[in-house]
Amino acid sequence: MIVIIVLVLIGFFLEKRGTVDRITSKNISTIIMDICNPALMLYSALSGQVQADHTEILTAAGLGAAFYFLLVVIGFVFPRIIRVERSERHFYNAMCVYTNVGFIGIPVAHAILPADGMLFVLVCNVMYSLLFYTHGVIVLSGGKERIRPGKIFSPGTIAAILSLVLFWFRVTPPAVVVELFDYIGGATVFLSMMLLGVAIARSNLIEGMKNIRIWLYVLLRMILFPTALILVLSVVDFPETIENSMCLMAAMPIGNLPLIQAEKTGEDTTLLSGAIAISTIVSMITITVFMSVV
Repeated sequence: MIVIIVLVLIGFFLEKRGTVDRITSKNISTIIMDICNPALMLYSALSGQVQADHTEILTAAGLGAAFYFLLVVIGFVFPRIIRVERSERHFYNAMCVYTNVGFIGIPVAHAILPADGMLFVLVCNVMYSLLFYTHGVIVLSGGKERIRPGKIFSPGTIAAILSLVLFWFRVTPPAVVVELFDYIGGATVFLSMMLLGVAIARSNLIEGMKNIRIWLYVLLRMILFPTALILVLSVVDFPETIENSMCLMAAMPIGNLPLIQAEKTGEDTTLLSGAIAISTIVSMITITVFMSVV
């Protein structure tokens, strides 16, 4: 994680120097989400480094479904437990469910997990996309927004599903294809962590730090939930790779899609931007701790 933090700091200082403007960061984000991240997922499936049989793939899919079902329940209950105002409940609901398993999760997992750990990460990204453009859109719009099936199948979702299919059938492509995806996907870690630093530098961090409910979110969702998950998985005696992958995904900070969706519907996103910044900074510490424990 030290390397990850350094990459984030590079982005932070580039933003402060004015090197990366908003148009540049937006274009780089598109490159990461539509090209680099999908390439990294396909490389994980095609490189032969991930050894998973059909039982392990089905286990990962079942755990992924259970994982997100639990998050949907937590998202519904959590805002009521901490007595969030009704006008903000949908934000906290989305914050609990839609963490950054793609933009941050994929490159971080690739950097710190063994190759086999990518299987559950891919499953999480499929579940995330299927859920966000259905459940997420409905929650954030208060039921006003219509579900658009076309948006569910983004390049990232397609690549994640295709990767699982490649795992299942154990496809062995020509070496040049694997090398191509390796080169393209290799840019993901630096670019995504650099842009994360840019986003932190631009965020409304001070306002977020004043909100006690954001800190309650950090405590319950980012610390207590992954801790409970580790304890349950250790008792059930799942493989260490699955345990590490699930812990990492559970510890991810809030994702950007809830913010983008809220901006699209014209809502005040001060709460979300502050929460994203704080959760991202805190995650650098919590992920390091959790990965050293499991």
